[in-house]
Amino acid sequence: MGQLLSWGRYPRHPQIPHPARWPEDVSQGLAAIATVGHGAALAFGCGRSYGDSCLAESGHVLAMQNMDRVLAADWETGVVLAQAGLTLAELIRIALPRGWFLPVTPGTKFVTLGGAVANDVHGKNHHVMGTFGRHVRHLEIYRSDEGVTQCSPSQKPDLFAATVGGLGLTGVILAVELELRRVVSSEIEQRSIRFGGFDEFFELSQTYDTSHEYTVAWIDCLASGKQAGRGRYIAGNHVQNGFIELAPPGGLHMAIDPPFSLVNSFSLRVFNTLYYHRQSRKEVASRVGYDPFFYPLDRLQQWNRIYGRAGFQQYQCVAPQQHGREVIRDVIHQISKSGTGSFLAVLKQCGDLASPGMLSFPMHGITLALDFPQRDQVNERLFQKLDALVHEAGGRLYPAKDAHMSAAHFKQAYPQWERIETLRDPQLLSRFWKRVTR
Repeated sequence: MGQLLSWGRYPRHPQIPHPARWPEDVSQGLAAIATVGHGAALAFGCGRSYGDSCLAESGHVLAMQNMDRVLAADWETGVVLAQAGLTLAELIRIALPRGWFLPVTPGTKFVTLGGAVANDVHGKNHHVMGTFGRHVRHLEIYRSDEGVTQCSPSQKPDLFAATVGGLGLTGVILAVELELRRVVSSEIEQRSIRFGGFDEFFELSQTYDTSHEYTVAWIDCLASGKQAGRGRYIAGNHVQNGFIELAPPGGLHMAIDPPFSLVNSFSLRVFNTLYYHRQSRKEVASRVGYDPFFYPLDRLQQWNRIYGRAGFQQYQCVAPQQHGREVIRDVIHQISKSGTGSFLAVLKQCGDLASPGMLSFPMHGITLALDFPQRDQVNERLFQKLDALVHEAGGRLYPAKDAHMSAAHFKQAYPQWERIETLRDPQLLSRFWKRVTR
């Protein structure tokens, strides 16, 4: 196993992996890292965190992907106990043929259960099901000062709330007990609606968020003037009859690692125009498989390489409901003026279901996510403007995607950070945590 990087490959701090295959490897690995004087470590799953939240301060991590066993499963109730290194992709492969699916899923299935808990991930159904942590019944974690310990909403609830969304700092997650949701088909009834601007997006949200479990929108981040905020709105529900079929494995592979970003103002403008007009009719209804609906980018493996060797940063923010329209409109306006951004800019209404974690990202409001090729001065100038808009409105950035957030903004947005610090395992520390709390 070679050195590891975060998904955005920025900041570039290669991590030395220490493989963990069994629970005893975790305690031995942490002790070994500490003994040789490397400093604090961190658990590392699939490395799909974009910035530095998955990078250990010491540069040494516990590689958890081989701790991927299902320990127990009740296929009558859909409750599964599995080791933290099991990926969502593998859990789907095991559970879906038995009529069960993830209650909440992010935009990639190539994340571990431990990573999904540590970042309290959310998905297209946040307004209905909340975050991933709401469906976690029990956690087993290893702490260097306590050994193996158990926590849940009723057992050590403070430790549970600090661990869900706690960025892997309160202990190494060993096992997760998760409650799945019943499905009778692997297909999704999808509606794709083309819209011409922000006002139309919000009208669609009011209409479809109440009747569809899954909703999300793609917007053209470069469109300006009368076309500003145009995009495509996607709504979906699980098919209530039909068949269950696993998505085929594989897909395309980004085989080259170009020295420069393939995402630039020209390629972005061409792609966005073609993608917007690809759907000739205003509204299209269809049945689609779960894989293209939930995980379109997973079909291109190593897609992060399209941004070149310098990497990229994702900017994901959420603005509270009362200010959401104005803030997101202003954010998109600034991005459009900058002439930079990503092919897939994602806009989503978050619901009002409370997240269980002290550092959980979603709030009742509107979230926007898009990627930027790493260009230090360009990104720094743009992010300063975007940050000011978001934080003035009482919004926040997503730690799992962040590589630039200031300590002042982090502490304002996540006031319970001090409680996390008191519960942090002394042998665990990320570059992100050191950056935003020191």
